[in-house]
Amino acid sequence: MSTLADSRRRARLVVPPLLGVAAMAYFAYHAVHGDRGLTTWWSLRHAIKEARAELAVVSAERRELEHRVSLLRPDHLHPDMLDEQARRMLNLIGPDEIMVLNAEVAPASADPGGDLGPVDPGQDR
Repeated sequence: MSTLADSRRRARLVVPPLLGVAAMAYFAYHAVHGDRGLTTWWSLRHAIKEARAELAVVSAERRELEHRVSLLRPDHLHPDMLDEQARRMLNLIGPDEIMVLNAEVAPASADPGGDLGPVDPGQDR
């Protein structure tokens, strides 16, 4: 009987610290790998950096487009922009100009028919 009593007494001394260590391990694990843990924080920080870089690129593109649009406003029409847009929309070139087509840069709406056909260098604007 004394061995059973000694075992119970030792268990009462060992179990609470073991439960405390288990609870600390649980919270430590979730502090690192949980929904609001360090790894999630690190990945969110990385995603924010990528989003800010993309925002900078898109903002620069927007500023460029806004500038080009401002050059086409009726109150301040820039002749070169008007000429460029007219040539693009009408698919015309001057008699002393050479047309270079680049499939990567040419917009899809520039040629709705799909075939530019031969370009006559003597064609007037």
